[in-house]
Amino acid sequence: HLVIFENTYTPLFSPLSRSLRYLDMGNLLKVLTCTDLEQEPNFFLDFENAQPTDAEREVWEEVDVVLKDAAAILDELQAYKGAGREIREAIQNPSDEGLQDEAWAAVVPLVGRLKKFYEFSQRLEAALHRLLRALTSESYNDPMQHLEREQALAKQFAEILHFTLRFDELKMTNPAIQNDFSYYRRTLNRMRINNVPAEGENEVNNELANRISLFYADATPMLKTLSDGTTKFVSENKNLPIENTTDVLSTMASVCKVMLENPDYRCRFSSEETVSFCLRVMVGVIILYDYVHPVGAFSKSSKIDMKGCIKVLKDQPPNTVDGLLNALRYTTKHLNDESTNKTIKAMLQP
Repeated sequence: HLVIFENTYTPLFSPLSRSLRYLDMGNLLKVLTCTDLEQEPNFFLDFENAQPTDAEREVWEEVDVVLKDAAAILDELQAYKGAGREIREAIQNPSDEGLQDEAWAAVVPLVGRLKKFYEFSQRLEAALHRLLRALTSESYNDPMQHLEREQALAKQFAEILHFTLRFDELKMTNPAIQNDFSYYRRTLNRMRINNVPAEGENEVNNELANRISLFYADATPMLKTLSDGTTKFVSENKNLPIENTTDVLSTMASVCKVMLENPDYRCRFSSEETVSFCLRVMVGVIILYDYVHPVGAFSKSSKIDMKGCIKVLKDQPPNTVDGLLNALRYTTKHLNDESTNKTIKAMLQP
């Protein structure tokens, strides 16, 4: 294989097949034919600048509407401070109506923000379905041809995974989210019992509050949404060979792993943000693969080198990938199966 990253060319071998292809973390631009590499087709994957072809444009535009909001969602989540002080004072002084009102006034707009995040997860799942439908369709014989010819859609798929893992990393380090929402629900129930009008209930009614509560109760809620969504996609498209989906996922995981583990490739990265991008995409596709594949990502028949992927994660600087390792520990479906190699289980011990 050949890695082409930021206009620098380096050999790359992929264990998934004997075919030779080209990966460019900067440019999925065109298909090339290389005469000295077994005459096989090669392609660039552009995770930054790929533009949609006419055939891709309809799906790309639908997904782009969602992705345009992703950065703002992350900014809002990162800036989320919570209403811990107001809630503590209200709980410590239950007879002080002023403090109760102050806590409620602080929590209501925050719950509106949490509702926005939850609703975005539903939009993201729908966007993922749209991309999977395009990237796994039988319009091409080989899933790799989808990545080759639908470059802009492959880029969007990677961006969804990158956003998802980043969202969950931020959520896992912010206990105020669940504390705020729990206080909101308790207060809302108490107000309902006492027949007190509840400002904000029209925005988050009891049924919606139940769904939001379940969403945030998960360690990695956005990734669980996508995992469940991918499983649903496969079950709803029984006429589509499951390999169409799993091969796309395993191939992307392998490509990310090789680029991250080999210093000759990794030194080509222009910034550490590119490293973070590759790590999140790798973990994301592993978890989706584990949910979709009948025996999962950890079995001997898996097309993903799990030992290699975990080693890549553990080789990162301390405390930089805790969220990603936790996603593998707690979000995957088959890690604790009896068939899972004991070495892999040991590698993922906290």
